[in-house]
Amino acid sequence: MVSFSRSKSADAGRAASGSRAEELAAQFLAARGLAILARNFRTRYGEIDVIARDGGTLVFVEVRLRRSRAFGGAASSITAAKRGRLRAAASIYLAQLGTEPPCRFDALLLDDVASERIEWQRDVIS
Repeated sequence: MVSFSRSKSADAGRAASGSRAEELAAQFLAARGLAILARNFRTRYGEIDVIARDGGTLVFVEVRLRRSRAFGGAASSITAAKRGRLRAAASIYLAQLGTEPPCRFDALLLDDVASERIEWQRDVIS
């Protein structure tokens, strides 16, 4: 039998890279005039990486980092199941607000955390 488990140090490295990617994404959005309201909003359905306000619109942001295109790029990693979890987590956030402002879901796609090249896809979930 072949085991495909990752080492704890590999998992820690992935978590650190993910945190750096999310920090870079929040800085990217703030530099473009969005107000960062929350980061790493966790629910039983999953996590929303960044929640921001773009004018009067509430923006739920998924940050995706892919170092390899072997299984597709960062955009292809946002599956239908992931989109469903994002919608469910967003509904919990909105319920806490008690009001429902205009909303959209964006994705920030990175190939490298050291890169200045970030692809910003707006309204990725209709």
